[in-house]
Amino acid sequence: MKITFMGAARTVSGSCYILECGGKRFAVDCGMHQGNREIEKRNRNIDDYNPKKIDFILITHAHIDHSGLLPALVAKGYKNPIYCTAPTRDLMEIMLLDSAHIQEMEAEWSNRKQSRTGGAMVKPLYTIADAENTVPLLATVEYSKTFEPAPGIRVTYKDAGHILGSAFIEIDYEQDGKVTKAVFSGDLGRPEQLIVKDPVDMEHADYLFLESTYGNRNHVDEKGSLDELAEAIAYSYGNGEKVVIPAFAVERSQQIIYSLFLLRKQGKLPEDMPVYLDSPLAIRATEIFRKHPEYFDEATQELIRNGENPLDLPNLHFTESREQSQAINETHGPAIVISASGMANAGRIKHHLRHNLWRPGASVIFVGWQGVGTPGRKIVNGAKKITIFGEEVLVKAKVFTINGFSGHAGRDELLDWLGTMQGRPTKILLVHGEAEVQQEFAKLIKERFGFDVHIPEYQEVLELEPGKELEPVVDMEVARPRVDWDFLLADSENLYDELKRRVVDVERRPWVDQAELRDKLLDINRQIVELVSEM
Repeated sequence: MKITFMGAARTVSGSCYILECGGKRFAVDCGMHQGNREIEKRNRNIDDYNPKKIDFILITHAHIDHSGLLPALVAKGYKNPIYCTAPTRDLMEIMLLDSAHIQEMEAEWSNRKQSRTGGAMVKPLYTIADAENTVPLLATVEYSKTFEPAPGIRVTYKDAGHILGSAFIEIDYEQDGKVTKAVFSGDLGRPEQLIVKDPVDMEHADYLFLESTYGNRNHVDEKGSLDELAEAIAYSYGNGEKVVIPAFAVERSQQIIYSLFLLRKQGKLPEDMPVYLDSPLAIRATEIFRKHPEYFDEATQELIRNGENPLDLPNLHFTESREQSQAINETHGPAIVISASGMANAGRIKHHLRHNLWRPGASVIFVGWQGVGTPGRKIVNGAKKITIFGEEVLVKAKVFTINGFSGHAGRDELLDWLGTMQGRPTKILLVHGEAEVQQEFAKLIKERFGFDVHIPEYQEVLELEPGKELEPVVDMEVARPRVDWDFLLADSENLYDELKRRVVDVERRPWVDQAELRDKLLDINRQIVELVSEM
């Protein structure tokens, strides 16, 4: 079997692995690349996927970094089955349509700006029509029921315990008379996580493609997370300000509502403190969760049987419209605002941060992983100010980072899951993680289990044959284009020398012109100071 790593290789997004076996070419996941501008440029490389030559796609779960490029492939000619569980199918329908709406709106906004400046027009990555054309291709499967999407390729979905309907995927295939098992973890969840069931144990694998998002650290326990959430609520309630929670619309928003339900039972959520779920997508996702209670864990099902639905709160308000969203920040007094996106890089959360981030009595709670280059990552890393809608906003609110709400297994939980295997894997390939984290995690795996571990590069190609050494084929100019710092610094020095030469002429200009040029140079110097502080 040949595999090409189209994403989540030394990064935490863009999960997609294209496999070739038995005359068939298929993919596991098809996620959007998220992060800084260089990473997100990969979303435009759709021709590299060769969509018309993909026979079927297996989706582990609905998160956009695992499914968000599906409409782009459909727009380029993909028209075959996309396999997933029933909750994943329902969640993907709303998430892909929402993503398409965002793509269209961002392209429209960019083109208005380009029209004013004479720049080139841009096309959306995909359209609402492309997303609508994707939905009929979604084919549902059940946990633990093996099926054959193609002769000689047997696929089994197992509960990954990450979000509702999430799965790790076992692929058994026969090649040259030998049966090989490859397992793709998708995103692996945590034991005792709210709402969803625990991850199922894995029996064995010849090749295990293992996520490593938190491969170098653990999460605090559930009680510790609830205590931190209660602390943030008490802080802002006492100051008459708002608690702002950037949260992913699917799973994380529902977990926060569940947690507030638990705090209310403990008397730690003030009765007069409104809670706003300010995300149309999160609202629709919550309804889908209610549609599939059979996928809930036993603790949640027991609460529902007793007439206590943890997704209901007396003071919970759904704000669908833009006007309702705007009214939240026009209302004085304490409140809890749950809004997307979880990395604070898009959506309504940016408005709430602009209104509240500079307020000393407010609090901002990050409850999930923050991508490199995102506003959330900058705030978590201690930025004193960030730019929102072109405006510099001071960070005066109290910032909380509560990793205990993460839907990803922590370091020890990943290692414990590895320890459930009843056979020694030939190779472990670490995916869906930052390179530095993966290096640490690979060392831990080797020390504890003695497994061989490989960390693939973007668009790396491997031939998988048990018993043989991996021989990666990588174009490093594609995987990690070199940054020519010598050229950049020399160019900056040349520009500075030219600036000094021109100052002589500038000093002869009217004072008003000089003052305007001075202010532009001060702006550039401030940007350089900010750049130096990040280096």
